[in-house]
Amino acid sequence: MSALTVVLLLSLLLGLQPVTTDLYLPALPSITQGFGAGMPQAQLTLTALLLAFGISQLVWGPLSDRFGRRPILMGGTAAYVLASLGSTWSPSIEALIAWRAVQGVAMGAGVMTARALVRDLYQPAEGARVMSKGLTGLGVIACISAPLGGLLTDWAGWRVALGALAAFGTVTLAFVALRLEETVAPAHRRSLHLGQLARSWVQILRDRTFRAWSLLTIASYGGLFTFLATSSFVFIEVMGLSRTGYGLLMFSMSASYIAGTFICRRLLTRLGLRHTVAVAGGLTLASGLLLLILAHAGAGQPWYGPWAVMGPFYLFMLGHGVHQPCGQSGAVGPFPQMAGTASAVNGFLMMVAAFLTGGWLGRAMNGTVFPMVWGIAFWCAVIALTAWTLVQRDGDTTSA
Repeated sequence: MSALTVVLLLSLLLGLQPVTTDLYLPALPSITQGFGAGMPQAQLTLTALLLAFGISQLVWGPLSDRFGRRPILMGGTAAYVLASLGSTWSPSIEALIAWRAVQGVAMGAGVMTARALVRDLYQPAEGARVMSKGLTGLGVIACISAPLGGLLTDWAGWRVALGALAAFGTVTLAFVALRLEETVAPAHRRSLHLGQLARSWVQILRDRTFRAWSLLTIASYGGLFTFLATSSFVFIEVMGLSRTGYGLLMFSMSASYIAGTFICRRLLTRLGLRHTVAVAGGLTLASGLLLLILAHAGAGQPWYGPWAVMGPFYLFMLGHGVHQPCGQSGAVGPFPQMAGTASAVNGFLMMVAAFLTGGWLGRAMNGTVFPMVWGIAFWCAVIALTAWTLVQRDGDTTSA
């Protein structure tokens, strides 16, 4: 496959995640009201998706190491399209939660395999640069997703917005079918035995390099998920923005993330993996501190508005554009012969953190900005500490 094909493939597969969450978020308040559901049920449409997404990767990873990436992607993407159609026509909030869980299982095949493909084809340092390009594509898709979700919900209702997920899945399935070449040679495929699989998981989890980079990705995604799970309620219901206005805010957030991926590639060339995330850790910590200061100084005051949240969060997204490509590439770096399994464990841990965060947010949301602000600030502190300590001590991937 050409380099352009690889980047486009990564963009579409990784883009399944923001399409499934970001395009959905502007419709979430309407869905909640339409079904007469409460906040815990509304959060469950996200957390069930992400828990299923995380758990499924533990299955998809070993299967892709055994049977190859292509059949897993074909089956998973086809299932994603079917689950998206089921979500669109859900008759109740319970049915929607169930279909979103199926959607998460199917999405796991695409996102996990995308990360494994990078390790199949590249060494860790080069893989981080390629992953950064793929995540730039993800950022472009995310830029489009939230405004599109807001427009479709305002103009045609939330079911049409959910139908757009099926359309994106169909395009991705067609690209996979026409352009993806198998990246795991038959001689390198691993046998699939439960005992060996358990030993592989233990080996991966005991690796200090994997743990350092995985914690970085977990914390960075935890901060992003906290924003995603709360932002539609904070901006639309608390601050009074329209769904279209909220979509435009999400567009600007994704644009800052794209800028972060460009910064990542520039810093990698000059500083290498570990020093790059150390610099980004400073941006992340500044974001958390500014969020707290502005919220406690101005929440409830006339001057406190969306800018007081988005201004600091742009800094977070710049850092996120560095931490995710570096962290995902670094986590699978030590395991070239079981990149799928390592990618799966990393993805599973990220989604467990998101599920636990969503459960806390479902109870903590109280009609103010503070659960969002404190949740993001917590993850900012974890990111900075990880980038400055564990990654610097254990994050060397040169021997991988």
